[in-house]
Amino acid sequence: MNAPPSNPVRKIIHVDMDAFFASVEQRDNPDLRGKPVAVGGGHRGVVAAASYEARVFGVRSAMPSVTAKRRCPDLIFVKPRFDAYREVSQQIRAIFAAYTDLIEPLSLDEAYLDVTEDRLGLGSAKAVAEDIRRRIREETGLTASAGVSYCKFVAKLASDQNKPDGLCVIRPTEAAAYIASLPVGRFHGIGPKTAERLNALGIQTGADLQQLSLEELTGRFGSSGEWYHRICRGIDERPVRWERQAKSVSAERTFDTDLSEPAVLHGELERVAGLAWTRIERHGVSGRTVTLKVKFADFQLISRAFSQQVPIGTYAPFAAAGHLLLDRLLPVNKGIRLLGLGLSGLNEVNEAVPLQLGLEI
Repeated sequence: MNAPPSNPVRKIIHVDMDAFFASVEQRDNPDLRGKPVAVGGGHRGVVAAASYEARVFGVRSAMPSVTAKRRCPDLIFVKPRFDAYREVSQQIRAIFAAYTDLIEPLSLDEAYLDVTEDRLGLGSAKAVAEDIRRRIREETGLTASAGVSYCKFVAKLASDQNKPDGLCVIRPTEAAAYIASLPVGRFHGIGPKTAERLNALGIQTGADLQQLSLEELTGRFGSSGEWYHRICRGIDERPVRWERQAKSVSAERTFDTDLSEPAVLHGELERVAGLAWTRIERHGVSGRTVTLKVKFADFQLISRAFSQQVPIGTYAPFAAAGHLLLDRLLPVNKGIRLLGLGLSGLNEVNEAVPLQLGLEI
């Protein structure tokens, strides 16, 4: 079996806020603390996010509110406040920027950081992650979990290991055994449907997946089989993607479950818009064209664009254009697996700082 590089140079942290939307609501409203809270919901609505107190009862995001209420009769529904979530997200990004310029946000509440360069002289990637979590708690009143490793795939697995408010470090020599112990449904890039298919073939864990050759996996899963073959062995060479000069700036999110409920789709688009705007602000640009990207459950990919003469330089019209474009597609007769939103026709783009090496995990 192939092993991860014996002398890796990258030190990657995946930071994931704990029950982000619900935690912001509990922070801002003391009456909600310690109680089961769902953001969203309402009559015929859906749950956008659930507190850990609600998750104990099986309440999850994208769950119909009637189902959530049936599982947890004391569940408290609150309306989402995306402006508040974006504001906190910007605070967190500012904290990240003190440690590295190599930041790849995945949504408002999670990001990859390449901390190979020891900017603050803390001595290890673990120490950096601990300091980031400390500052997030002190400056926002919220908790974050973090995973530290030599590649993005393993770091993301690790961040989920000790949630909430946890830290997990997986070193290169530990990666293969760690991955072998996990169910394949935990792997980023393997959704529920693929996990079911793998389980039906007798592949329950990373160890089972490691027993299959590249030829067997590509024969059964096509090009995805190569990815499965690599990740189950802890091989992931993807860099942390920080934007350089570009003709457009965008963000997108692939969902574990295909979505069709308008309220859920608009909620997810708001997350994507917030992430995209963070990147746009980091570049210091404005643009004239907003483009919505949609991939359906059958992998049909479409895009819709909105352009205006005056450059868009603030978040509100950018997000509003995205919601307008999405509204024009709704209702949909098949599920949506990906949403993306971007800005093009940019008037200025900033250079980024190149990678430097030198920090231990």
